[in-house]
Amino acid sequence: MPLQEDWVIRLEIIKDLRGVVESMENFRGATVEPFGSFVSNLFTRWGDLDISIVLSNGSHISSAGKKRKQTLLGDLLRALRMRGGCNSLQFIPHARVPLLKFRSNRQGISCDISIDNLLGQMKSKLLLWISMMDDRFHDMVLLVKEWAKVHKINNSKTGTFNSYSLSLLVLFHFQTCVPAILPPLKDIYPGNIADDLRGVRADAEKLIEETCRNNMKMFTSNRRRQINKKPLSELFLEFLEKFSDIDSKAKSEGICTFNGQWELINNNMRWQPKTYAIFIEDPLEQPENPARSVSRGQLTKIAGAFKSTHSNLTSGNATRGFLIRELAQPHVSHFMGVSGKPGYNGGYYHHNSIRPQTPPHNHYSTRPRGPPPRAMAPRPPQSNHHFVRTNQETSSSNTARGHVQAPQRQQIWRQRIQ
Repeated sequence: MPLQEDWVIRLEIIKDLRGVVESMENFRGATVEPFGSFVSNLFTRWGDLDISIVLSNGSHISSAGKKRKQTLLGDLLRALRMRGGCNSLQFIPHARVPLLKFRSNRQGISCDISIDNLLGQMKSKLLLWISMMDDRFHDMVLLVKEWAKVHKINNSKTGTFNSYSLSLLVLFHFQTCVPAILPPLKDIYPGNIADDLRGVRADAEKLIEETCRNNMKMFTSNRRRQINKKPLSELFLEFLEKFSDIDSKAKSEGICTFNGQWELINNNMRWQPKTYAIFIEDPLEQPENPARSVSRGQLTKIAGAFKSTHSNLTSGNATRGFLIRELAQPHVSHFMGVSGKPGYNGGYYHHNSIRPQTPPHNHYSTRPRGPPPRAMAPRPPQSNHHFVRTNQETSSSNTARGHVQAPQRQQIWRQRIQ
């Protein structure tokens, strides 16, 4: 999980980019706004940073064409080369969403820049709101992404899952576990957000936010629904088991978080013709498939990772060090003492010095939670301390894990360039 300095570094990168953009005449009036895992509060200490440059269009939503986006990103590429402060610049003009990628000199954070990616911003906000409904969603996403990196199945360039697809798999699991933790997304927002982002931006965003907030309130305040009190460890094992046959199931069924269920591909005209190894429908941009880059060969490997990890975690024969290496990369697992020595005070260690610490006393909240607050944006945690539990699942407090509370709507994200 991110520390205070991880938030600060990313904010400084955004500030650096804003300085470059505001010096360019063809970006006059544009805003520099982050999205992705940084906004959804689902990023790790080593996670990349997604940034959208939103072009000026008065109060209305900008809709620049692909060719103009390519031109602007090309201009920005040249400006960044002259300005310095980054390396590994890569321009990908013919991607579905044209991208400019670079690695910042600030701790080597990878950055992806796009133009007018308001839909990406709304997807990030929805994941943030969902994580505020139940703490376990946030922790499960981080755990699954880390596990997927260990098994090399979290890289769309190599034909495996991107991080958004993995987040949707976790969401689907929370919708379909028994009892369900989260509702189908149609019960949160019944429309297709991609179609509703038009007209006056403030009005469109307000309508989406208020609809989601009211429907989340209805769900969390329903006293008749059963409450799932399973710990993260049990939910993770069920997650592995649920998708252990994903390669065979994907031949005939797709994952639909909008309806919260598996759906037969042949019965869903939106998904025709079937040309993908697996279909995970984007609930906010139907019928797009965020997992379209997954290859058939890699899907077999993905299913194997689910099976093998489930088997290893339930066998009862593996050492503690082996289990940690099954779940975490070396630069993460070394904080947990993979030598197999038992931890002190229930296994809690300080993130730098591995000093024994007193474990947090609070546990995951499984009570119905209120809807997200009206103005929601991430802000860094107030404490530099973060703890990891090495022999049980973590039960961190909202402050220790940088839970999101967002002070003001205009905040740092949308400083308009003069």
